[in-house]
Order: sequence, then structure tokens, then C-alpha cells
Amino acid sequence: MDFSTLCIHGCGNKYDTTGAVSIPIYQSATFSHPGVGLSTGFDYSRLQNPTREYLEHTVAKLENGLDAIAFSSGMAALATLMELFSPGDHIIATHDLYGGSHRLFSHVSKKNGLTVDFDDTTDVRNILKSIRAETKAVFIETPTNPLMLVTDISAVAGICKENNLLLIVDNTFLTPYFQKPLLLGADVVIHSGTKYLGGHNDTLAGFLVVADAGLSERLRFLYKTTGACLSPFDSWLLIRGIKTLPVRLERQQETAIKIAKWLLNQKRIKAVHYPGLPDNPGYEITKKQTSGFGAMLSFETDSEETAHQMLERVSLIQYAESLGGVESLITYPILQTHADIPEKDREARGIGNRLLRLSVGLEAADDLIEDLNKALNG
Repeated sequence: MDFSTLCIHGCGNKYDTTGAVSIPIYQSATFSHPGVGLSTGFDYSRLQNPTREYLEHTVAKLENGLDAIAFSSGMAALATLMELFSPGDHIIATHDLYGGSHRLFSHVSKKNGLTVDFDDTTDVRNILKSIRAETKAVFIETPTNPLMLVTDISAVAGICKENNLLLIVDNTFLTPYFQKPLLLGADVVIHSGTKYLGGHNDTLAGFLVVADAGLSERLRFLYKTTGACLSPFDSWLLIRGIKTLPVRLERQQETAIKIAKWLLNQKRIKAVHYPGLPDNPGYEITKKQTSGFGAMLSFETDSEETAHQMLERVSLIQYAESLGGVESLITYPILQTHADIPEKDREARGIGNRLLRLSVGLEAADDLIEDLNKALNG
């Protein structure tokens, strides 16, 4: 079945007998038993709910996985995933990483006895150098947040298989429409469903997707025990959002490419980070492992003052956190998504006071460029 068709029809509405075209919202915390020792398949919504199960089966199919688990947020998904590991375990993570993930690894995971090394995974030799006896997993974002760095998933998967390591890939920026990490050798795919999968800036969600039954069983146990499940209504919002995922991403990508090229010609813009530009270091790998470049980009202005000017002058584009929605959003990483990373670490990774990140929405490209032009050039 084509990806677009699967997005619309999901896993099939076997949960309703009324003929409803839209999957019902089963807003129930608990379900009655038909008899002693008998179950309808649903007992308590923390364990499973029909609306959430429909969503999970759909996301699993989109990612070519065996199982998908829906959480109340992307960070809830990551926090639960980290419960797979024990004190003394070592994890290698991409050095340019979403600030929330970095915060979890550097504080909560550290408190729990885990050690996380942050490496430039665009060069897989760095991963090889960091592997030690205690290493249990490699965690990569590709493209990264906010510098859009690209890691070769297949190459890292080969290293992980040789060393018996889990490969975890954050696929939030590209979604399964443009990139399928499990088919490239990943063991776990993580999503902030708040972003492109939901697509409307109106709900929070997270996903873990796996292809292995044993791993699914371990994560399901943690899921029901820690309880960070996605509510029925939020599950329905994600189902609705996914229906338009392909058309949204195609349009958003088309506009992002136009904006990236326009930014390249602006004297006050000193760098544009977008994998869809031929001179981007990750361009060839992106073409190899994805079917698209996405709609996220970041750029560096000529000064801190120019960056502040743009944030304060944009009107159509909104100065707000998050990404992946139909509305275009511009973000200042040093004050928002990456504020908790120590300044010297941010600077070492290129996340300075001149860097802005843009999530391109569904507005007309000409309108967005005009808004950026007024903000930049007055």
C-alpha cells in the first residue's frame, strides 16, 4: 500500500460497528470484563486504549516496524527508553542534539548512573573511538537539532551490529515519509509526535518504534509501569494529523528550499544550514538514505543584533518554540531549545548568539520570504 494511502486509512477501523469514517475517541479509563478471566482485549487505558492502539498500529506500519508505542510527549518516550539501561552503562550520543535530550542525558541519566559521551557522529570514526566495554547504545539525530548535521545511519548500524549495541535514531525532523531508520539498520526510532506527525501545533505526543519482539516486550513493560501513555483524545489528534502528513511535508519542503536559496543571497546572512543545498556537507548522505530534505533549516546572521532584530520584526512567522506545524515558527536556540546546555559547550558546537532556526509551515513561499526580508532588511 502506498504511504499516502496508509496515512489516510491507517490500520483499518476494526474498532467501530457504526460505519464511522473517523476512528472513535474511546474516552474511557477502564473497560469491563465479559466474564471471569475474560477480556475484550482492553482492560485499562494506561495499558491500552482502542484509539491509541489504532494510532500505534498505523505509526508502526509507516516506520516499517513491528510495534509503536505512543507516549504523552517525546521526552516521556525518551525517558522511558532510558529505563532499558542500568547504572554503569555507557551511551554514545550525537553532539549536536535537541536540548531536552541533552538535558535528560546530562542530568537525569547521569543521576541514574549512566554515562553519555557526546560525539560528532557525522564522522563514524568518532563512534569507534568511543566504544568501550560498558557501551550499550548509540543515539543519533539526523538531521540534528539545530545545525542540521547528517549521520550515515547504515554505517552506524554496521558498527552497532558488530559491537552488539542498540542503535537509536531520532527521526522527528524527517518522519517516516522521508526517512525510515529501521530499514537502514536502526533498532529503535524515536519521534516527538508533537511535531510533524501531529502537524498542527495543538498537542503533545511521543513515539518509540521497534522491529524486534523482545525489545517491544521490554518497552511495553516499562510503558505500563511508568504510565506516560498518550490520552485517547490526543491519540485521535495524531491520527487526524497523520492523514495529511505527505502533502504537508511535500509543500513545506518545497518552500524550505526556496527560503534556503533566498537566504544564501542575503549579505547579512553568513551561513545557511539545510541538507537540501548541494554544498551542504550532508547532501550526498541525505540523498542516499532519505527521499527528501525536510522543512527545517537554520541560519547564522552577521551579528547578535541582527538576530534579535529578525526575531522582533517577523510578523507572519511566529517567534516560538516547537516545529513541524502548519504555522512557520522561528526559534532562538540559545534562549529556548538549547538554553540549558552550558554556554561553552554550545559555542563549541556552533550554537551561538547569531544562530536562528526556522520551521517552515504551509504559508505561501513568497509571503514567508517577504516577511523575512522585512525583518532582515527593514
